Amino acid sequence: MVAECCLTASCIDVADDVSWFRAWKNLADVNCNRGNVALSRGHRLTARSNWLRAINYYQAAAFPFDREDEKYREAIARMRECAGDYLRHRNLPGETVRIAWTGGHPLEGYFLPATAAPRRAPAIICVGEPGQRKEEYLHKVARHAAERGMALLAVDLFGAGEDTEFGDAMIRPDLETAIGCIMDHVAEREDVDPHRIAVLADSWSSSFVARGLAFDDRFAAAVCDGGIWDLHERAFLRDRLAPPDPALVQRLPVSRAARNIKCPVLVTAGERGWLRAQRIREFAEALKSEGRDVTLKIFTIDETAAAQGHADNPTLANEFIFDWVASRLGICA
Repeated sequence: MVAECCLTASCIDVADDVSWFRAWKNLADVNCNRGNVALSRGHRLTARSNWLRAINYYQAAAFPFDREDEKYREAIARMRECAGDYLRHRNLPGETVRIAWTGGHPLEGYFLPATAAPRRAPAIICVGEPGQRKEEYLHKVARHAAERGMALLAVDLFGAGEDTEFGDAMIRPDLETAIGCIMDHVAEREDVDPHRIAVLADSWSSSFVARGLAFDDRFAAAVCDGGIWDLHERAFLRDRLAPPDPALVQRLPVSRAARNIKCPVLVTAGERGWLRAQRIREFAEALKSEGRDVTLKIFTIDETAAAQGHADNPTLANEFIFDWVASRLGICA
């Protein structure tokens, strides 16, 4: 809520290093407690709404601190409690699931079923890229999936529980192997249609989801960078390490991972994102020239959703994204 955020910002003292944490945690506590009171009075809709806001504010409180800091751990623990309350008190309760991953580091996810009807539903897997937490997806996209009849699995790379020693996972060279493990879990569920599963990775902090897609052809659709971030890094290194070659400049490289993605891919970006819009268009055209089914949507400054990760208007971006996914999964909504 804008008014809550402005009020909280006014309480932050730049001369007090702890004031950021104190201000955001206080706001989170207020929303969490308000949700608990609403639940005690039988108002579950209001309770869920407040818990979702508290999740966002607890994450803001933890943002500046290292994982080992007690303030970080306190905020994340409270955030996870709110997420658990939200899951338990949905009309159709969600569940916390554990997903086996190679290397002895299980992943944790939140599964939100689509319907209580005895049928298999389409599903979307929302993957938090390195540093991005799955709890974000509960307040960013859960309603978009539910309104279109999709089950949703939100999963990240932080592991199971707030105390897991999972920092090494962020620098693993085989992050993409997590995608197949996550798909195994979802495809084997009795309430999910294994032929109508999509994946969403919206932070653009890496191309590990795209690399995972290259090794798994079970996905019906994907919303991710399509390997563009990897292409950008390759081009950057090429320009730095090799003298300019007009022949190379004329033809952008296409990574092996990008070539091997079988499903349709939607790439969304904003004009104010990390990469220039024209550069993204060039990379997308390079992928299309290789025969890839790529849809590109650049959100302009005039229409908003133009910041990195569409942070300035995630609702607008997610409406476009989920309409595209629904059409690829054969959903009329």
